[in-house]
Amino acid sequence: MFVSMTEMLDKANRENYAVMAINCFNLESAYATISAAEELHAPIIIDLLMEHLQKHVPKEYVLPPIIKMAKNASVDVAVNLDHGKSEAYVRDSILDGFSSVMMDASEHSFEENIQITNEIVELASKFGTSVEAEIGNMGAVAGDHFTQSDMYTDPEKAIEFMQRTDVTALAISFGSSHGIMPKDFVPVFDFNIIKKIKAGTHKPLVLHGGSGCGKENIQKAIQCGINKVNVGSDVMKAQADSVFKSQQEDRNIEYVDLMRNTLEPAKEMVKYYIELSGSVNKAE
Repeated sequence: MFVSMTEMLDKANRENYAVMAINCFNLESAYATISAAEELHAPIIIDLLMEHLQKHVPKEYVLPPIIKMAKNASVDVAVNLDHGKSEAYVRDSILDGFSSVMMDASEHSFEENIQITNEIVELASKFGTSVEAEIGNMGAVAGDHFTQSDMYTDPEKAIEFMQRTDVTALAISFGSSHGIMPKDFVPVFDFNIIKKIKAGTHKPLVLHGGSGCGKENIQKAIQCGINKVNVGSDVMKAQADSVFKSQQEDRNIEYVDLMRNTLEPAKEMVKYYIELSGSVNKAE
């Protein structure tokens, strides 16, 4: 069923688990993700990153078939615009049919972030579209630009932000970074940030950059109040590894078989994270 994030995250918030949000950029990855969720009877969020949609295939070609997959699914599926940096692009995405959008104005000043987010919430409310926002900043593994402590979310600012906006969920920074973590590296999380914001808001909170953060970190973050966990790099790496293996075994493998071989590894990785999140059998 095609839904917004609102009810699924409210339920996760009440019952203290998280819903997985998987970054997909093509039909194959979305199909594998939804299939994994159906097998575990779990709600799922398909995250379509604004940057991917601009660099790969435009949203007007990718979004409609993914929405059809969501409508035909046996579990609740939200299709969310991830890290919408442009207010105009986010507005268009609401009109184009996304059931959820992330207005990421975290690079703006605090007051500008509130103003921009409220404008998006006002439009989204007319279409039943949920809105995610972000306070704090996220680093990236690429170029060793990991998230530093001075980029962490200020709990007081986060609480004020949620009091002054009507967002569905808030992404916060407390130690994770975007990208594939180096081998044997596990980031250090500041769980007190989650606890303080949850105590002051009692609303759904989001962990971005979940790939490679480790089982203990993710499960403790959920215990402290995280209700949405974003993962992309680990699933895409599973697919990339599958391509490499297939090419090593048969350099002349047909492209359609090459792509089909990526579906099962993607599904298995998604299922691993669904089980970590505690959302197995939580679908309506």
